[in-house]
Amino acid sequence: MAQNLDIDLLRSFACVAETGALSRAAGRIGRSQAALSMQMKRLEDLVGQPLLTRNGRGVLPTVQGERLLVHARRILSAHDDAVAELSGGSLSGTIRFGCPDDYAQAFLPSLLRGFAQRHPAAAVEVICAATPRLQAQFERGGLDLAVVSVPLGSERAILRREDLVWVVARDQAALGTDPLPLALGDPDTLDHRAALAALTRAGRRHRIAYASGSLSGLLAVVRSGQAVAVLTRCAAPTDLRILAFTSGLPALTRIGVMIRIDERHASPLARAFAGHVRAVLPAL
Repeated sequence: MAQNLDIDLLRSFACVAETGALSRAAGRIGRSQAALSMQMKRLEDLVGQPLLTRNGRGVLPTVQGERLLVHARRILSAHDDAVAELSGGSLSGTIRFGCPDDYAQAFLPSLLRGFAQRHPAAAVEVICAATPRLQAQFERGGLDLAVVSVPLGSERAILRREDLVWVVARDQAALGTDPLPLALGDPDTLDHRAALAALTRAGRRHRIAYASGSLSGLLAVVRSGQAVAVLTRCAAPTDLRILAFTSGLPALTRIGVMIRIDERHASPLARAFAGHVRAVLPAL
């Protein structure tokens, strides 16, 4: 490993990993695609490892690239914070940040606390909703950035991977009810689609007892013992029981967590918060 990694090279590499395409990344950072390609070759020469691999739609980080990306995000966040602090440039203003309800409970306290310590004059307005609603708001310009759930097979930079798990009330009896009652998010959410796909493949009869974008309503139904839910493992409340593989219910897919931001038009505050999320979220 080289002793010195250039900040500009790391920033360009992170942008390529985020966009999944050299052409899109070049537009974001204001370089030609050829110049960006040369940067990536230089970085690979410095670390002595292949960092990107091509597929039909663009580029993806290799295993070594994923490892470097974790470090790059932390280095860039620390670098930008240091520049802002030493130049007297502690950021101020307000941004609108979208976050799904389950991730809000699991991650938001740490994310907001750490950012406030670095930028005490900044305000982060949090909008909680299911990923499809956040995606729509972001596309309309109603959000500066958002954390969203995506399928692991999508061509996007994944900040972390999450298990989907079956969750029931702690004292709920055996799951022999036929059809199986389900409490799920909206029909277009990943938890809803994953649950129905897994049960259909397993030939298990089921019915929707509750479907809503309200996480509190969904949890209330589960706590009543009237239905089984699907949640991300990180967001499962401690008073509910995560079912083991031996429960008889089929295994569920994993999902990815990524951040949506338009780097070309984002404010310095939005870019700083995005960098903070990229650096902190994978370790929470």
